[in-house]
Amino acid sequence: MTLDLDMLNSRHALAGTLRFTRAGDGPTLAEIDNALGSASIALEGGQILTWAPQGQEAVVWLSPRAKYAAGKSLRGGVPVCWPWFGPHATESGFPAHGFARNKPWEVVSSEQLADGATRLALKLRQDQETAGWWPHRAELTLAVTVGAALRIELTTRNLGDQPLTLSEALHTYFHVGDIAGVSVSGLEGCPFLDKVDGGSRKIQDGAVTIAGEVDRVYLGTTATTVIHDTGLKRRIRIAKSGSRSTVVWNPWAEKGAKFGDMGDDGYRRMLCVETANALDDAVTVAPGASHALMAEYAVEA
Repeated sequence: MTLDLDMLNSRHALAGTLRFTRAGDGPTLAEIDNALGSASIALEGGQILTWAPQGQEAVVWLSPRAKYAAGKSLRGGVPVCWPWFGPHATESGFPAHGFARNKPWEVVSSEQLADGATRLALKLRQDQETAGWWPHRAELTLAVTVGAALRIELTTRNLGDQPLTLSEALHTYFHVGDIAGVSVSGLEGCPFLDKVDGGSRKIQDGAVTIAGEVDRVYLGTTATTVIHDTGLKRRIRIAKSGSRSTVVWNPWAEKGAKFGDMGDDGYRRMLCVETANALDDAVTVAPGASHALMAEYAVEA
């Protein structure tokens, strides 16, 4: 679907801070660049592609080989997984991780905040196809605040007269210097499901380190996590609310090479730490009620 750039810019651009662009057949982008930070957001999929505080290296990783194709998310950034996480529970032909990351989103509002950050609000455009996958009346909005920190709020409002249950994640790819010099704290003692080991349930012993393929869903945790990156000499702090799961994922060399859009050593430059409600932590939203999943990323030396 082609979005009207002139209309978007006339209604929602912010002078010197936010503009909407498109390169060739690529996605329509909201490009934000203010005194505190910069980011790019694809309206197809509502996917944050990049973010960095001003004067710093990228914090959100986008593969240099990422390829845009209509109806598919790009490799990297922050794909939105909703209204289910992973494969659909009963229908193998339905989109993995739901349909929110594959559908166009509408711009609802944009504003420059008093502290210098920029806030952009989007709403998922649902259609007959999505109704066939998920026959519930619900509204999904995404609010992204770009500054020295990056704040993401994913809000589900139940417009129907019956409770609805969903799972979800902000599938964030973080840029790291080298995965060998990375650890994640905040999950010590937490139970997790290890998908690499046949879905067995384990308890985290100490900080999480990466020395091979990792695909874990940590359950029942509301904790802030911290990525410690010795290569880039920084910490990335991941605070969250409305979330009881944290997913840690790195495909490692063999699986990463099979993707085709990650690059030969892409797995060494990224780590996914996802703010989620998955598996046992699925969320039920009452009729007329809303549920908000929030993540905020900040960088420390």
